[in-house]
Amino acid sequence: MTLLTALSGQPASLTDSAQGRHQRVYQQLHGETQDAAELAREYLQDQLALVDATDCDLPEAPEQLLAWVEQRCAEVAQAYADYLEQRRNGGPRRYFQNKAHALYFLQCVAPTKQVDGAWLYGLLRYWQDQRFDGLLTTYLEELGDGEAAQNHVVIYRKLLSEHDADSEAGLEDDHYLQGSLQLALGMCADEFLPEVIGFNLGYEQLPLHLLISAYELSELGIDPYYFTLHVTIDNASSGHACKAAQSVLNLLPLGEGRADFYRRVAAGYRLNDLGLGTTSIIKQFNLQDEVVAMLERKRAFGQHMHSDYCRFEGQTVNQWLAQPGQIGAFLKALEDKGWIQHNQDPANSRFWQLIEGAGAAMFGVFSGYEKQLIHDWIAGEWVASQRVAPVRPGRGSRFSREQHRPADPDTQALAESLCNLPDVQQLNALIPWLSARRHCTPAGLYATRRFIQLRARLR
Repeated sequence: MTLLTALSGQPASLTDSAQGRHQRVYQQLHGETQDAAELAREYLQDQLALVDATDCDLPEAPEQLLAWVEQRCAEVAQAYADYLEQRRNGGPRRYFQNKAHALYFLQCVAPTKQVDGAWLYGLLRYWQDQRFDGLLTTYLEELGDGEAAQNHVVIYRKLLSEHDADSEAGLEDDHYLQGSLQLALGMCADEFLPEVIGFNLGYEQLPLHLLISAYELSELGIDPYYFTLHVTIDNASSGHACKAAQSVLNLLPLGEGRADFYRRVAAGYRLNDLGLGTTSIIKQFNLQDEVVAMLERKRAFGQHMHSDYCRFEGQTVNQWLAQPGQIGAFLKALEDKGWIQHNQDPANSRFWQLIEGAGAAMFGVFSGYEKQLIHDWIAGEWVASQRVAPVRPGRGSRFSREQHRPADPDTQALAESLCNLPDVQQLNALIPWLSARRHCTPAGLYATRRFIQLRARLR
């Protein structure tokens, strides 16, 4: 008899954790619900009020923006050079303790990464106005110009899927704040245009954490392409960072209202400071706490699924799982019984043998991320003798071709609906398919490519 045995009877009762405001807003805006526009407006007003009196490091005069961008980029480049020198001299990773830590980070930032560029969606209607060219180019490049292998959301989802880390379990409400902001800005571009271009100015600057994250993800066997892609396109010379600054100058009023417009640009810029930043999320990680929290979430599913064959400290597994708050003590009991051997190869631990390997009794119970948590928690200071080879950024060309076949019903229906429309009407009909919810679908990718073709023809 194994430790895990399927038993008959009623399943454990499950209680969904209450959603916070940011998560509710995120889901409603991403889902394009009927009241999404008004919800987005109210949400933006509330968030702007939070940054109204906060400090801002933008130059006082907008004419100084291009020089400011170049200076920031130079500072980041020097800081990254210093980091690389530290690593060459034997210094440890700065961000990620282990692979589980890196996957934790990827999960926590997923709500933001999966709406990448959404703040610019509302500007597509200005496709004829050359002042918006830099912003539209930025948005269309976020969408990969309609190619799945370059579409940022497709790339990120593929990354999560490769490591079986695409669950939202364990995410906090604050993890949805930045994504909600981006969706709200994209829905309210007309009313909040200065704030949109100000947010874009802040978001498109090349941050040091992007460079370090890419380097350390590669070391841990995780494809850093999503991050290295942003390193190249956010450059200060001709990339999104430069275009963001130039777009502010292009859209500034020439006469009355110039100062107020720039003030609102600064407010949008400061929206980038709300919520949990990259380094804050990374610092929050505690391996022991994450293992306990993950097993606590699993507890409700497994409390009636084990046999009474084994007892730990006088209790069966089902008894240990019967009440919340006992996971930490249960793990200690497993350690005392010798089922978990810390700071050794996890393969030496009986608990790990039940999870991974031929004939594992709990095969399929844990996701890839959950197994990585347990593996790294058991391993502790143990390091495998075989070093993980750094992963070179991939391009995913095969993945891109697969996205274009077989024929997709939405794509077919969209193509047919466009057949008899004049070019301008076609272009306007395509815009809804370039939204955060749709652009990464086969029909959305087709719509993006068609939008680019029509825009070039009509210009």
